[in-house]
Amino acid sequence: MKIGLFIILGIVILTTWIACSTPTPEEAILSKEAKIIQATIQAHGGKNYDKAAFSFDFRNRSYSFKNNEGLFEYTMREEKEGQITADILTNDRFERKINGEIQNLSKEDVAKYSGSLTSVIYFVLLPYKLNDPAVMLADKGQATIKGEEYDVLEIRFKEEGGGEDFHDIYYYWINQETNFVDYLAYQFSVDGGDGTRFRVAYNQITLDGVRFQDYENYKSLYETPLDSLPILFENENLEKLSVIELENLQAM
Repeated sequence: MKIGLFIILGIVILTTWIACSTPTPEEAILSKEAKIIQATIQAHGGKNYDKAAFSFDFRNRSYSFKNNEGLFEYTMREEKEGQITADILTNDRFERKINGEIQNLSKEDVAKYSGSLTSVIYFVLLPYKLNDPAVMLADKGQATIKGEEYDVLEIRFKEEGGGEDFHDIYYYWINQETNFVDYLAYQFSVDGGDGTRFRVAYNQITLDGVRFQDYENYKSLYETPLDSLPILFENENLEKLSVIELENLQAM
């Protein structure tokens, strides 16, 4: 009787241990890089992104974005030489007005203007969109930058849903202690030529639970491997091109 009781008790304890140590189906299917991205998004804002509404100025233009559980509205307003241009992009439409009059745009112009607006909001909201279905993640190991340890991820985009610049390649250096994106780099090809950029985050601020940060923007030769840019940065071998600064940032 006692032996049977001990056997039953042992089975119960073993079953409980297996249940506690076995990951859930959702956890089991997540790759290492996907888990890193999830932690990064959580550190920068998490669920606060889903119902965020902010406005800001950037390079003489005024922008705003509103997220509402999958629905979004992005706007841009520019006043130049007496002409006011206003763009609005939602889940199902793009519209441009000049001095209050709706413009009749070609498909090419819609793609161009909506893509420009989206790219600004995309970078401002990083890393919010890095778990989209079009994102392809690759673990590139670890790196040490200025004495701190980072996980390194390569990000590419599928052609379907990846936007007109889906072929661009991105690297993100994610602080292992804070889960913040402290550095990022990308390699791009456009009509005006090819390029490589390295960005360094600074002037971080958190509003309504969402983290925003400005960037110092450096450039290098197009052929420069992205994973070598931190070393070039530390050795002051990158050319500072500009700063990416948000002005008049406020919650709406």
